[in-house]
Amino acid sequence: MARKIIIDTDPGIDDAMAIFFAFQAPQLDVLGLTTTFGNVPVELATQNAITLAEIAKVDVPVAQGVAVPFTIAPRPHPDFVHGTDGFGNINWPAPKGKAIDKSAAQFIVDTVRAYPGEVTIIALGPLGNLAKALELDPEVANLVDEVILMGGTAIEYGNVSPVAEANIMNDPHAADAVFTAAWQVTMIGLDVTHQVLLDNTVLERIKQANPEEGGFLYDCAQHYINFYSSRFDMNGCYFHDASTIAYAMDPSIFGVELGAVRVACEGIGIGQTIFAPQGMEFPEPHWNDVPMTQVCMEVDSDRLLTLFETTLS
Repeated sequence: MARKIIIDTDPGIDDAMAIFFAFQAPQLDVLGLTTTFGNVPVELATQNAITLAEIAKVDVPVAQGVAVPFTIAPRPHPDFVHGTDGFGNINWPAPKGKAIDKSAAQFIVDTVRAYPGEVTIIALGPLGNLAKALELDPEVANLVDEVILMGGTAIEYGNVSPVAEANIMNDPHAADAVFTAAWQVTMIGLDVTHQVLLDNTVLERIKQANPEEGGFLYDCAQHYINFYSSRFDMNGCYFHDASTIAYAMDPSIFGVELGAVRVACEGIGIGQTIFAPQGMEFPEPHWNDVPMTQVCMEVDSDRLLTLFETTLS
């Protein structure tokens, strides 16, 4: 049986990689895409999600979600990473389709209620839609199979501050609500995504085997790879969002540690995912009675990239 998933997304070049990966994976059944602000404004994220479904010729509902963070002021969108269009400034034409007439949070609640215990939510951006779903229907946390999110970091440096990763920093209050809810959360953060380098040789082979999706990804990725190459002196880009899809397909690619995660919501450490490993006790009470998150700390980079390439080819 294919695993039922909802992808919560802010496309985004690495989101495009993840979404095409999921659409092509026989192990996964994508029930819908929900959109959030993040890499781009939410209206553009919605348009981009519809575009990706149309390129892949996949008919899935797209539901538009939150436009701003729960509490803090919005941060600027990182157009220097993803381009002003979210797709590396390739000027792709607007899609023909439209979003459904239902909010992302309501779509999540209704879909989980329709398939209790069966739906995995894969979150690729800031976590406002998941936090809103918990507000709408707190019981939904007990009905979700798993939340697999790209975000945070346990011991690796952050990418938007010394301690914070971008998706969590964009909406720390929503992230803290997600990490402390009753569902099973698996965090795929910079601890593992910084261990995997995707380069043009892989993208070129995918483009040859699958010209439509592969060609689109290759064109988008040049802006992204240029950003990483100029900033980190590396010939490629880190493999962020698509790592979540690989985990949903084959968790054995990753090594996980259990612990309670809380998110710093103010001050110099805002956006930090603070990981208290299972079995350790601390005098501060912040991690008491917090559910255990599975934090990915190890990854088999070769197996991960092979799975990505073979699935998309």
